[in-house]
This record gives sequence, structure tokens and C-alpha cells, in this order.
Amino acid sequence: MVDVMPILLFGMVSAAAYLGFRQLRRETARVVARNKRAEAETRTGAHGTLERDLDGVYRLRRD
Repeated sequence: MVDVMPILLFGMVSAAAYLGFRQLRRETARVVARNKRAEAETRTGAHGTLERDLDGVYRLRRD
């Protein structure tokens, strides 16, 4: 008969690795986008990126 404990342990470690990898990819994409915005602001001499709120007022973008 097959021992179930190693199979469960392997499954839990695999799930944790997969979720960690997904979170790492998401965070990397967020940082890359922020760096691209910062580069564009530096290149154009801007002090920040404006975005339009729901009330129609332009405000600085928050990360």
C-alpha cells in the first residue's frame, strides 16, 4: 500500500511553490511598470503622473 504522507507533503510544497511563483510574477510586473513610469517622468522632467479620478479631478497617481 502507498504511504499517503509523502504524497500530501509533496502536494503542499508544490502548491506553495506555485502560489509563491505567481505572487513573484505579479510583484515583478508591478515594479517594472513603476520603473517605466519613473523613467518616463525623468525623461520628460515631470514631477509625477496624473490620473483622472471618478469625480473628474486630476490627481497624482499613487502606487
